[in-house]
Amino acid sequence: MIEKSIYENYEIDFKENYDTEDDAYYFIFNNKRQLLVDENFDIELTNNIDINYDFKLYIGTYKQKSIFVVNTKDIENNFIDLPTIYEHNPDLYQMATRCVLVRDWYKNHQFCGKCGCKTIADKVDMMLKCPECGQVHYSRIAPAIIVAITNDEDQILMAKHSYHKTHSYALIAGFVESGESIEEAVHREVKEEIGIKIKNLKYMKSQSWPFPNSLMLAFTAQYDSGEIKVDGNEILDAKWFNREEVPLYDSDISISYWLLENYIKNTD
Repeated sequence: MIEKSIYENYEIDFKENYDTEDDAYYFIFNNKRQLLVDENFDIELTNNIDINYDFKLYIGTYKQKSIFVVNTKDIENNFIDLPTIYEHNPDLYQMATRCVLVRDWYKNHQFCGKCGCKTIADKVDMMLKCPECGQVHYSRIAPAIIVAITNDEDQILMAKHSYHKTHSYALIAGFVESGESIEEAVHREVKEEIGIKIKNLKYMKSQSWPFPNSLMLAFTAQYDSGEIKVDGNEILDAKWFNREEVPLYDSDISISYWLLENYIKNTD
């Protein structure tokens, strides 16, 4: 998991129709949300985009140079998925997470979801608006929680999810529902997925998670009461693990890995 701020190298801005003759960074994505990179898993400064593209958006400066988000239908060049880029170039991955979310927002809101009219870009904010009904369309993120639950026997609870293809067991996680607080979401997800109650809920940190558009909020908690009971549909199994038994993931890309590592290293 990346710990440093995205704003160490990036200053935010937005213009729909902006160009420059100077060298700039062009983050070019195809329709599979893959990024065009060079043989070193990096993006070179250039003043020319040698590819057919659908749109190009100026989103500020990166390493003191203009940065653009570009969308193309091309799939023949060296396009790489974001998790692979993370393993080779974490700094580039961090900037790409913002770029792909801006790309998704602009691509998916060309027409108003309320009346169907063609949207136009605002001249001040990064926002698309409808000239007919006035509906505004900002970039959206979906808040989600993830929680590391421990018990008095110094064990951590992990569950086997039916939708996980790479992890045998993982932490409890889920999306925040309309009308509930973040804390309520944690208690509800735990109760729904494994049937127990928790206490001493503590917020730890957050992470942008662009798969596709989540903001992950990480917590720790302690077991309070109840027996483990899974639904057999979304959750296939759940059990307690000692520190030496925890099945760590192959990559440290996620905040879930950070929570598990934090539990393993914390001997208090």
